[in-house]
Amino acid sequence: MNADEEHHLVAARLAAIVDSSFDAIISKDLNSIITSWNPAAEHFFGYKAEEVIGKSIRILIPESHQSEEDEIISRVRAGEVVESFETLRVRKDGSFIPVSLTVSPIKDENGRIVGASKIARDITVSRDNERRIRLLLREVNHRVKNQYAVMMSIIRETAKRTQSVEEFQRQINERIASLASSHDVLVSTDWKGGDLRTLINDQLKPFKHDGLITVDGPQLILAAPAVLHIGMAMHELATNSAKYGVLASSQGMITISWAIEGSVDEELLKLRWDETNNAPTVKVEQKSGFGYVVLQRATPLALRGTAQITVNDERRMWELVAPLKECVSDMVDNEL
Repeated sequence: MNADEEHHLVAARLAAIVDSSFDAIISKDLNSIITSWNPAAEHFFGYKAEEVIGKSIRILIPESHQSEEDEIISRVRAGEVVESFETLRVRKDGSFIPVSLTVSPIKDENGRIVGASKIARDITVSRDNERRIRLLLREVNHRVKNQYAVMMSIIRETAKRTQSVEEFQRQINERIASLASSHDVLVSTDWKGGDLRTLINDQLKPFKHDGLITVDGPQLILAAPAVLHIGMAMHELATNSAKYGVLASSQGMITISWAIEGSVDEELLKLRWDETNNAPTVKVEQKSGFGYVVLQRATPLALRGTAQITVNDERRMWELVAPLKECVSDMVDNEL
């Protein structure tokens, strides 16, 4: 192969690389006139090659960024490579596109600078990812602060109602474990929500309840705040039952059910814990414990709803009624 053939082969290979590149590769002379335009540039900017070759590259530059071209040409004339920098360019349809640009001098056979080669890379996706990361970090910070407040409330209220360090430690451990279980449900969906049935079953796992509990209701994906507050409520109800009710005596039945009621304009979630104890004696709990605060105040208030507790010697029932829109996640369309 002679020198001319080798030269043509190298040129063909370079042309093939330029044509197949996913980046827009454009060449221009020192007057900013476009001299070549690869297929990616056509896709990138919306112009066909015949529409732009022979025209100024300034048609791709927003008015507010025109001074960039003056600086680029000045540096190219000096033989400098303009390292990658982020900026804005404009498409044929007038829309703006964030790009990363690299500009290098083009030299002729005598080494004289005759133009510049510009590589433009679309950074829309990376910009969007950066934006999502920033939003995620802010959201994580917000949620951590919220959970810190919840944990401080748990510690404060538990301390008020325990008589010994050992009792305090046991209750704190159980309640933090319950909160962690609710978090696990949320983590599995990237904090977008959690399935109500899964949440209830996870909260009941630490308690021996084979054959004692029935869980019934339609599929419902809860919003993150509802997961946390309903999770705490389920834990307190199960803990109370393990002390005084069916889960202590193993005699009776617990039915946990939910349904969607109300009109289309105001749909309501009705969630019920209904416990019938067949044991001969039942101790009635006081209306001042941490569990009562969670069931009667914290959970319903967080969901802008109401709750009612009914207790007698044989039956314990807790019913939560809250606007559906305050409870459900928009992650999926719930099949109700």
